[in-house]
Amino acid sequence: MKSANGINLTMLCDFYELTMGNGYFENHMQDRVTYFDVFFRDVPDSGGFAIAAGLEQIVDYIQKLHFDEEDIAYLRGRGMFSEGFLDYLRNFRFTGDIWAVPEGTPIFPREPVITVRAPAIQAQLLETYMLLEFNHQSLIATKANRICRAADGRAVLEFGSRRAQGITGAVTGARAAFIGGCAGTACTVSDQIYGVPAAGTMAHSWVQMFESEYEAFAAYCRVYPDNATLLVDTYNTLKSGIPNAIRAFNDILKPLGIRKCGIRLDSGDIAYLTQQARRMLDEAGWTECAITASNSLDERLISELLRQDAKINSFGVGERLITAKSAPVFGGVYKLCALEDEQGQITPKIKVSENVGKITNPGFKKLYRFYNRESGMAEADYICLHDEVVDDSQPLEICDPQARWKRKLMENFHAVELMVPIFQKGELVYQLPSLREIKTYCAYQVSTLWPEVKRFDYPHQYYVDLSERLMALKDRMLAEHGRGSDQS
Repeated sequence: MKSANGINLTMLCDFYELTMGNGYFENHMQDRVTYFDVFFRDVPDSGGFAIAAGLEQIVDYIQKLHFDEEDIAYLRGRGMFSEGFLDYLRNFRFTGDIWAVPEGTPIFPREPVITVRAPAIQAQLLETYMLLEFNHQSLIATKANRICRAADGRAVLEFGSRRAQGITGAVTGARAAFIGGCAGTACTVSDQIYGVPAAGTMAHSWVQMFESEYEAFAAYCRVYPDNATLLVDTYNTLKSGIPNAIRAFNDILKPLGIRKCGIRLDSGDIAYLTQQARRMLDEAGWTECAITASNSLDERLISELLRQDAKINSFGVGERLITAKSAPVFGGVYKLCALEDEQGQITPKIKVSENVGKITNPGFKKLYRFYNRESGMAEADYICLHDEVVDDSQPLEICDPQARWKRKLMENFHAVELMVPIFQKGELVYQLPSLREIKTYCAYQVSTLWPEVKRFDYPHQYYVDLSERLMALKDRMLAEHGRGSDQS
C-alpha cells in the first residue's frame, strides 16, 4: 500500500513491532496464534459515547500489506534483523481473522471494538496503522456527531482542511465527519475519493477582486444562479453586505424566477447579525434565502447561538471539528488478550497495572448490545467470552464493572452481537458498505441511545458489563498477580 508520496505504508509501524517480530522469529514463535483487542479508555470531551470509524481504510491497508525490496534493504542496513526474518518479510501477507463493530456504531470505553486473531508477527505489525485510522477517524466522527446534534437538524458542513494536521487529517477527517453527521465538506479530494459531498462558494478575496461589493455579488449570481450564496461580511455586514446581496438577488436572480439563494456570515456578533439579516431579507421579500454561519464554531458555541435565537439555517465548522480541538486525542489501544496453542486451546492473558484504568479484560471475547423490545432503545452492552451465548428470553442482571453495586435487571430485551467477521484466514468476508450507508446506520444507532446518554454535560453512565464467567476469570488472574478483585 503506497501513500500519496510513494511511501509503502506497511513501513508505517512502530520500530518495536519489527524488533519484536524478529525476536519472535528467532525464538520460533512466528506461527504462535495470538489475540489482540482494540479498545479505548475514555470518551473525548467527557461525552457519553464515541463513534467507531476507520474500518474501511484498515481493510484496504491489510489487503495491501507487503514489504518491497527497498524496505528489506533498509532493514538489512540497520544490522539488527536476521536474514531468515527478512526472507519471512519478503513473502509477508496477512492470513489471520478479524472481527469488528461496523463503522458508525456508538461505542463505549473498554469494550472490544476490533479483535485480531493471527500469527504473532502478523498481529503485531498491524498495531500502529490500525490504531492510527481507528483513533483519528473515531475522534473526528465523535466530534462531528456532537456538533451535528448541537445544530439540532440544521446542516453542518466540514470546513477544516486548511487547519487539519496533514493531508490524511484533512481527507479522511472529512470522511469521518460525514459518518458523524455532517452534510458535506469543503475538501474536494474527499468527494473525489470517498464521495463526501463537496460544497463551497466564495472567499473574501472574491469580493475584494471587484471594484465594488455589489459587482462581486452580481457577477457571482450570474455565474452560479442556482447556487448563489454570498459572503456578506467583507466590509460592513449590515450597511453594505446584506443590502448589496439583496440588490444582486433582485437584479440577477429575481428576473430568472429563482428564489433559492443564501448568505454567509464569518465574523462579528453572529447571533445579532443573523437576526438583523433575517429581518432585512424577509422585508425585502427573500424569505427563502438561507443563512449560513461559520467562524471557529463547535458544539458549545452552536448551542449558545441557538439559545440566543440566532437565525441560522446551516453551519460551516472548521478547525474545532477537523482537529477535535477541545479533546484532540482518542485513546484507543491494542492489547494482547489471549494465546492459542497448536491444539486450539486458548490461554487468556491480562495486563496488570497500578493504574486501574489500564488493567485489561482477558481472553477471546465478543460483545453484545441489549435493546429494549418495546422501545427499541439501547439499554446496555455486555462483554463475554467467545463461547458464551446470551439467552435474551430470560431476565439478566447486569452491573457497572466500575461500580458493581450499581445493578440493573434486564427484561424484555433483544441481544445483538455487535462484532462481525471482517477477515477469515486472510480473506475479506465483509461486504464494505457505502459511505452513505455508514452515515445512515450511524444516525439510526445514535437514535437508539437515550437522551441522558447523549447530553453534553454529565451524561448518564451507560452500562457496559462483563459476564459472570469473564469477571470470574479476570478476578482470578488479578489474584494470581497479587491484586484483589476490589481493584478490577
